[in-house]
Amino acid sequence: MVGGGAAGMIAAGRAAELGAHVLLLEKMPRLGSKILISGKTRCNLTNTAALETFLQAYGPNGRFLQGPFRRFFRDGLLELLQRHGLETKSERGGRVFPVSDDATDVVAALQRYLQAGHVTLRTDVSVTGIRALGSEEEGGKDRPAPAAFELQTGARSLQAQTVILATGGASYPGTGSTGDGYRFAESLGHRVAPLRPALVPLAVEEVALAKSMQGLSLRNVRLTAFRGRAEQIDVSQTPTADCGRGIPGRRPRGAVIESRMGEMMLTHFGIGGPVTLLMSLAVADALAGGPVSVSIDLKPALDPVQLRQRLQRDFDQFSRRTLRRLLAELVPHSMIEPLLGLLGLPGDKPGHQITAAERERILQQLKSLRFNIQRPLPIAAAIVTAGGVSLKEVDPRRMESRIAPGLFLCGEVLDLDADTGGYNLQAAFTTGYLAGEHAAERLGRVAESRSPSGDVQ
Repeated sequence: MVGGGAAGMIAAGRAAELGAHVLLLEKMPRLGSKILISGKTRCNLTNTAALETFLQAYGPNGRFLQGPFRRFFRDGLLELLQRHGLETKSERGGRVFPVSDDATDVVAALQRYLQAGHVTLRTDVSVTGIRALGSEEEGGKDRPAPAAFELQTGARSLQAQTVILATGGASYPGTGSTGDGYRFAESLGHRVAPLRPALVPLAVEEVALAKSMQGLSLRNVRLTAFRGRAEQIDVSQTPTADCGRGIPGRRPRGAVIESRMGEMMLTHFGIGGPVTLLMSLAVADALAGGPVSVSIDLKPALDPVQLRQRLQRDFDQFSRRTLRRLLAELVPHSMIEPLLGLLGLPGDKPGHQITAAERERILQQLKSLRFNIQRPLPIAAAIVTAGGVSLKEVDPRRMESRIAPGLFLCGEVLDLDADTGGYNLQAAFTTGYLAGEHAAERLGRVAESRSPSGDVQ
């Protein structure tokens, strides 16, 4: 077993539970380093969403998880964790957290799972290479022959009948996820889909403008990504409802890449916050084909006609107020001066002196504050790595390699990534559980009857 994160720990625990002798190798000094920082150290374990909603959260690759989720899903996971001392709760958006709001309790529960199965643990051990040694015995009609592997760990090598690769992705390398698993999989014959940052902030070309609003949190705004430069955006194409990955029945049209309403932030380099993170992978992929820009609708509850009427009413009713004061009723305080700069209007100009054309410019800025996207931040800054080992080369029933029998793959090393909300961790737990189960089965150590604890309830 290589890797002691969410997928690795549950895989080791499940294999040991079924009677396998498990050696878990982790390069970091402790297990679960990425779990400990997930969900802002609270650890969003999973989500209460229905199965179909879950599958949509992973985009087209979600189909791979349909069978695995029917074998071991949310209820099985929560029952397993409760059995080892972790109580959970659900919150807004169906997000599930430990009752304690402390990710260390999640790691502790998984460690108790390992201890119950007498898993041998070795931390501070870096695997530097994995080599297939070939088959040692013939398999049956429906069961391929087990392979033997050699694992290199510095000056020492180890041999194993089966290997579970649970090394994580390439994001947050300080937690040990440095992309080793991709290299190991490629050396064993696997194809790796290009790695990209997912759930990551975006850097913009207009850095000075973003920096002038640094730290500003915008709620209930609509962020829309477009193909093309900011000056080419056709605001009339801005969707009135969310569209993009994980949103059933709503496909982007025209130049629109994705559109979401929610909360976002302005930073010293660009944009961040929840809706930005959710859209970041689509933006990163689109950037490979040309320029991408974003439009922020600061008043999505009002269509242009309604907003035009409001501006006319406010400017007539409070005609002696300055433009600066009038804007204070429409946008956060830290946005007023940057907007005045974009408008090219003096802040002390009285409302009764604002012309119809100037009101229209104000409306356009409120409905479409624009930035050209320069790039996503690097994978190291991403919450999740997109890309990974090709799913076509992994048996979803067993999480076993179709290329190197006896090799099992799980977690973020696979080409699976999802929106925030507990979906990524559930995929890690599910694929890890099945990898551990079938690695043990391959060794002939699984009992005749399967434990029902992981069935969908």
